[in-house]
Amino acid sequence: MNIEITTTQDPTLQQELLPVIDIAPLLDPARLDPSALDRIAAQINGACRAHGFFYITGHGVAPALIENLQTQSRLFFALPEELKLRWSMSEGGRAWRGYFRTGGELTSGRPDWKEGLYLGSELAPDHELVRAGTPLHGPNLWPDAVVPGLRPAVLDYMAALAEVGQAVMRGLALSLALPQDYFATRYTADPLLLFRLFNYPSRPAPAEADVGWGVGEHTDYGLLTLLYQDDTGGLQVKTRAGWIEAPPIPGSFVCNIGDMLDRMTRGLYRSTPHRVRLNRSGHDRLSFPLFFDPNYFARVQPIAGLPPADDDAASRWDGASVHAFEGSYGAYLLGKVGKVFPELLRQVL
Repeated sequence: MNIEITTTQDPTLQQELLPVIDIAPLLDPARLDPSALDRIAAQINGACRAHGFFYITGHGVAPALIENLQTQSRLFFALPEELKLRWSMSEGGRAWRGYFRTGGELTSGRPDWKEGLYLGSELAPDHELVRAGTPLHGPNLWPDAVVPGLRPAVLDYMAALAEVGQAVMRGLALSLALPQDYFATRYTADPLLLFRLFNYPSRPAPAEADVGWGVGEHTDYGLLTLLYQDDTGGLQVKTRAGWIEAPPIPGSFVCNIGDMLDRMTRGLYRSTPHRVRLNRSGHDRLSFPLFFDPNYFARVQPIAGLPPADDDAASRWDGASVHAFEGSYGAYLLGKVGKVFPELLRQVL
């Protein structure tokens, strides 16, 4: 595959590239080619051990779907802030959905220089989980009156990415010498899907904002993140050798494993810190992470037969070991996202 990648010339960064994996053979579980699967399993195993990050191609998502989502997202983010705040996260309640303004999300206690719209699986108000008051479940806040095309664009994109997520999880299972349906039967038959539209403005942050990054250093909480980034760049990944760029590759998504896969594999596959530098490109930057996570009520357990995990809290970015917690994935997730939006956590508890 001939792929042109443009990287930064920042001398403080290592000049290393993340692996690119063609996942096309994983898309149809009824027609899995053993030789192709062996190759993909080995590639995923190597990527997860070395980086926790890799690009995927051959995913089957139509370019028109992505282009439409970008168009509709730019229309939304171009609205005046006072109008966007009509769909503020404070209006989303226990579903934890809605808009937050630039600087309104925290990483390690410091504001990130981005704005965003939190979304998830669309559940009607009379759905049993919504009626039960289950956090992170409910209807989205749609700006239908001003950007009517955003709702169908998001829902179509999420449906397509959910299929990609299931395919990658099959590959991850095979990479661990497990049955291809290992994760589906235990955790992701009904996954928790959380989706974000992020806009990184090109305007500089005011000095009083105490902003250092588009997004500060962090790991993701769940199983798998599928990220589309536009052609602006800015994502950086912390490898064993140091920080590297993860530049956009046309036609690809960036995949990274999260804390729960780290826990399941007892640290064999580590969730990797990453960050986004401030956008100084002269134009706004879009990114669309979809978090493909265990069911909210699932209890995440280590995979049998792997060596016990070390207490790695001292080496982790937040000083907290993912191998120490007990309980449901939902309880773990609430504790994490409550640090990002502490005022919203009080509405849920």
